[in-house]
Amino acid sequence: MIERLLVANRGEIASRVMRTCRAMGIATVAVFSDPDAGAPFVAEADEAVPLGGAAPADSYLRADAILDAAERTGAQGVHPGYGFLAENADFARACRKRGLVFVGPPPEAIAAMGDKREARRLATAAGIPVAPGADATGLDRGALLAAAETVGWPLMVKAALGGGGVGMRVVRDPGELPGAVAATHRQAATAFGSDAVLLERYVEAARHVEVQVLGDAHGRVVHLFERECSVQRRHQKLVEEAPSRAVDAGLRCRLGEAAVALAQAVGYVGAGTVEFLLTLAGELLFLEMNTRLQVEHPVTEAVTGLDLVRLQLLVAEGAPLPEEVLGARMAGHAIEARLYAEDPVRGFLPTAGMLHRFRIEERPGLRVDAGVADGSVVGVHYDPLLAKVIAHAHTRREAAGLLAAALAGARLHGPATNRELLVGVLRHPAFLAGDVDTGFLDRHPPAELAAPAAGPATGPAAGPASGPAAGPDAGRLHAVAAALAAQAGRVAAATIYPGIPPGWRNNPSQPQHVVFEGAAGAVSVGYQLGRSGFELAVDGESLRGVRVRSCRPDLVDLEAGGVRRRFEVHRVGDLHFVDSALGHATLRERPRFGDPAEPRPAGSLESPLPGVVRRVAAAPGDLVPAGAVLVVVEAMKTEHHVAAPRAGRVREVLVAEGQEVDAGMVLAVLDEEGAPPPREASPASGGAGGDGRVRLAPGKER
Repeated sequence: MIERLLVANRGEIASRVMRTCRAMGIATVAVFSDPDAGAPFVAEADEAVPLGGAAPADSYLRADAILDAAERTGAQGVHPGYGFLAENADFARACRKRGLVFVGPPPEAIAAMGDKREARRLATAAGIPVAPGADATGLDRGALLAAAETVGWPLMVKAALGGGGVGMRVVRDPGELPGAVAATHRQAATAFGSDAVLLERYVEAARHVEVQVLGDAHGRVVHLFERECSVQRRHQKLVEEAPSRAVDAGLRCRLGEAAVALAQAVGYVGAGTVEFLLTLAGELLFLEMNTRLQVEHPVTEAVTGLDLVRLQLLVAEGAPLPEEVLGARMAGHAIEARLYAEDPVRGFLPTAGMLHRFRIEERPGLRVDAGVADGSVVGVHYDPLLAKVIAHAHTRREAAGLLAAALAGARLHGPATNRELLVGVLRHPAFLAGDVDTGFLDRHPPAELAAPAAGPATGPAAGPASGPAAGPDAGRLHAVAAALAAQAGRVAAATIYPGIPPGWRNNPSQPQHVVFEGAAGAVSVGYQLGRSGFELAVDGESLRGVRVRSCRPDLVDLEAGGVRRRFEVHRVGDLHFVDSALGHATLRERPRFGDPAEPRPAGSLESPLPGVVRRVAAAPGDLVPAGAVLVVVEAMKTEHHVAAPRAGRVREVLVAEGQEVDAGMVLAVLDEEGAPPPREASPASGGAGGDGRVRLAPGKER
């Protein structure tokens, strides 16, 4: 019996496992890195052990430190969650060697199926079709290109061990293959501790369908139906659902039989997932088997009513599969959306920073598996997943509507998220019709899906006066609400004449003005309290059709075009977060008297996001062509290349490998192609100074 369980993971999956442990009366132990010291999952555990470090290699991949923590706290078992060490056969063996129960399959099954190369061989032996592929580990350029020709173009480069889409790249041009393989090598080694790489034929416009399997130590393996995970970005799942609209009873039987046969071939015990591609022609192709609990397991739990973590624990203790598993049936439809800290419009660049508010309203049929709370800090070292939001309803359309409404009504105040994209997907006619495959976001660009819906006119046409319509400008109403809430806050905080509104004059005077920076640029709001109420203007245009019903520092009630709406305002320093039925806005208030910014050198190349410099590919004085990669920044499992926008000569490189950088930080400076080379750095002026800044050209520091 497991009475105390160590959870060797972080974030939402650690919280998820602990929730079931509490229901089963099992005490829990968390392990945590330095950045995660204040994370919710640490507080939820009965005990917690620091691992130190920040990067996965210095924390959650330290198997010996994790096993030492289990022994120190008296844990009888270890649950690996997903990612990190979850599919590491050596870690499972080490648990067994120390007398700990590994809540997962036997090491032999992990070794067989956790390595995609061996899994492909076993699938072929079992008569399950696979896409053409080849092992690319350790191949030189010539051998690599030869292997690619046997696989066929286009092809996918992927890590041979691990999952989650880490390092996956589609390559269509042979000239890009060596660089793609090298990048996947780096990412796989960082995420999974192995740099083995696999080439596989890329199948376009296919559906991604997977089967949940569950086995016990008594030789019984069953499947718990399918999930569809076709809506993806960067080959990572965004929206998952069960059941799949593309799977009928006959195909479901074929999928289940193939998945069970593969699991039985390796003596599988525990929860696992067998993944397939379903082509336009109806052909099934084996992709891989994930020897762990999947991120998207809640949709299976919703439609079957089973707790997969509970079943994992029971099976790990040696119990046979219970009757409710053997007789499982599906009811209704479930859809999960992954809420990420990232900006879909900017190529899904990860975002980071303080999450000032995180609220998703409880609703019947809705489940939220979150790894964050108010005050959580989203860092650069781990996956940017904030939460999984799952809706379960009688029909697929109802589930999609419930999930979209919950996401649209969430209060997410902090780094940019993919919330608008998810809502756009869930409400899109093609998605609702079931017309989805792995190319969904290619056909429906994120910028269009994430675009806010048109709002009401608030210009002269919104009132009794005639004139042209002001157009869809919910953003202007959000800015007005932020300005009015701010003035109400100043009134509430005033200690002298607190009843007099800001800007009041005995004789009529100029209105008060405030300028905000938002997603659409700068917007100026003017307001003045007249005899008949507030007089409002945005960018110099009077809003005669807008009436202020009430105004508090946290809530503004506006009537525009005959419709009343409440605008919630949350202010943090110079940031104003506004939420309403029209959408959401994050506005930064400009100071009235700002300090002039120091001009940056011409040719400065900035980091597009906060992260860690993984590679510096240029040096001062180098002549580089347009498009040459100068610096590689890694953040949240993804590499981002900072390339030369034109041919030129590198004047300065201002960062070093392993250095953490912020978004907007200057990484290098590129001169015109004919510029003279920079002087060599001398011992007195070059190298790293006492402040830690890198100085690679005399007289230039950042």
